[in-house]
This record gives sequence, C-alpha cells and structure tokens, in this order.
Amino acid sequence: MVLDTATLRVAFGLMALLLGVLFYIFVYRTTRAPYSGWWCVALALFLTGALSFLLDGTPFQRWTNPMGHVLLVSGAVSVWSSARTLRRSPPGPLMFAAAPAATLVACAVDSPATNTWAGGPVFLASMALMFGLATREMWPAGPAYTRVRIPMTASVGLVSVFYTARLIAFLTDGPGGPTFEVFFGSAITTMITMVLLVVVSFSMSGLISEQQTRALRMVATRDDLTGLLNRKAFLDLATELLGDRAVARGAGALILADLDHFKAVNDTHGHAAGDLALQAFADACRDTVRSADLVGRYGGEEFVLLIPGASAGRADEFAEEVSRRLAQVPTVGGLEMPTVSYGVALYDAGTSDVEDLIAAADGALYKAKSLGRNRTVHSDPQG
Repeated sequence: MVLDTATLRVAFGLMALLLGVLFYIFVYRTTRAPYSGWWCVALALFLTGALSFLLDGTPFQRWTNPMGHVLLVSGAVSVWSSARTLRRSPPGPLMFAAAPAATLVACAVDSPATNTWAGGPVFLASMALMFGLATREMWPAGPAYTRVRIPMTASVGLVSVFYTARLIAFLTDGPGGPTFEVFFGSAITTMITMVLLVVVSFSMSGLISEQQTRALRMVATRDDLTGLLNRKAFLDLATELLGDRAVARGAGALILADLDHFKAVNDTHGHAAGDLALQAFADACRDTVRSADLVGRYGGEEFVLLIPGASAGRADEFAEEVSRRLAQVPTVGGLEMPTVSYGVALYDAGTSDVEDLIAAADGALYKAKSLGRNRTVHSDPQG
C-alpha cells in the first residue's frame, strides 16, 4: 500500500487544528495553565508547518519549504517549553529561537528552491534534540503526575527516538535511499506523529486535571499568608510521621517558635509590617529545613517544626540558623525583624501523641519567654 503524503499532511493539519481548538476552548481558557498554553502554540505551529510542505514542487517552494522546517522545529521547542513549565519557567527568547534559527540558516544555504530536504540534518537533529529535552523535563515532574506522565513521556520520548533514527538513516542512506523511504519517509513520519500527538494531547488533559486536584488539596493544607502548612495539616502529617518508626529511627525534635514582641511590631509599624515579619520568618524556615522536615504556622505569630533525626544540639543549631536568616532580612522604614524564642521537645520511638509533644515544647517556650526571650529552651533539662 502506498501512502499519499499530501493527503496525510492535510489530515495531520486538520487533526492538529481540531486538537488545538478543542484544547484551547476546553482546557486553556478554563485553566490558563502555562503548559496547556504552550501546547496550543505547539499544535498551531505543527499545523502550519505541515501545510507549508503542500507547496513543495511549486515556485513557492523556495520559501515555504524552509518555513515548514522552521515551524515544525518551533513546534518541538514549544513542546519543550510546555514540559519545562511543569517544574520551572519556560526557556527564554534566545533559548527558544536557537534551534529554529539554526534550521533556517541551514535550509537557506542548501538550495531550498530545488531541494525539498534543504537543511535536512540540522532539521532532524533539532527535532530529536527538542523532543529529547521535553522528555527529560517531563519524567521527573513529581509523584502527583505518575498516572498520566508515563504515556505522555513515553510518546514524546518515542518521537525523539524516531527522529534520531531518522537522522541516522538520512546521513547513511540519504533521503532517497530505500531504508529512509520505507521506514522514515514523510508519509510514515506524518502518520506516526499524528498518533503520538493524540496520545500526548489526551495525557496533557489528564495532567491538567491532576494538577487542579493537587492545587485544591494544596490550598486546603496551606496557610494563606506564609504558604506553610496550616495547623490541621501539620498535626495530621506529624501524627503520620511519628507513627512511622522507619523515619530517622523514630527519633527527632519538635520546635515551637514564637516571634518576640510581635504585638509591638503591629502597633508601631502597622499590620502590613507584621505580615512581612511573619512571611520573612516562614522564608527563613523554608531556607533551613530539609525535604523530610515539617514546618507549619501554628497560630498567630507561633510556628511549629518537626525535625526527624534531630538531636538536642541539632535543634539548637536549627533555631540559631533560622534566627540568623531572619535577622539578615532587609527592611525599610525603621522596621527591625523581631527576635524569636524557641521551645524544643525531643521525641523517640515511644512517642506517639503529637499534642503531648507540642505541650512539652510549649512549656519550654514559656520558660524561654520568662528568661528574657530570644533564646532556645528544651523541655528536657538535660537537653
């Protein structure tokens, strides 16, 4: 059976158009998620790029053929940009333009008026590289995406592998060789890409649904002002952690922290300054804790931290480091960051009640306040 390349390209363009419209209306307009926006851009570029090749063999080929290659590479870069937004910011303008610009130059100097594969090696290498980078970004996107990231990552990875094999065949067999024509020609490439784009589009929709659920769960567990765990979320997670004897052998420290003279900050500089102090302390904690530690806002100007595996000395070092970071926060208008008092309660494998542990740390915190504030006191006198 002979595949009609022109017909397949028209079908590919219509499919990309339909996917793009549906994705924009039902996904991007409702979520405004950056990765869904970049995916819409990718579909639009794939659509226009595929249709550009329909003018091959006409007087317009001189500019439509290079344009098609550049648009397809730009679509692959947009897929990479979409993948990057799952964990970080999309690539900057220079990073985005590098591969399309290299493709344009390679096509322009390789007789595009008569050579439909002008700049072929650069084009194929750029496609393989961009889809490979997208695969690399998608794979470690986090455990919350496990269910849907596998087919999406596998599909994009297969496209990268296919273009890599296509490049090798192009260099060894030539664009007119039997191996390249049978396994990597334009018709088979268009058909394979159509199937994989559908898989990725449906996987992307599933990913968006999962992230929205995750975002709602995050809102329910986070303090609005500081972004730390709220009281209920901290207590629930701390209870789970205390019940897991495998975590740091069931031992560690709970620290209750209270900003000294916080009411004076509000009275003197206003509540906005008080909010700034709370946020600065939260940032200092975030910059100090490990991924295994828990930190939450317990209420008002009081914070609570659970540090698995921490000894009495490590708890002191932790409190000292947080206070040091807080004191270094730049301020304006005469505001000085408040000092902090800490109460520490150590726990071991026999500790199961987080409320009792907090009560012990609260007693130590009360003693730190009565001794003049700006210090760390342990509930265990030996600590």
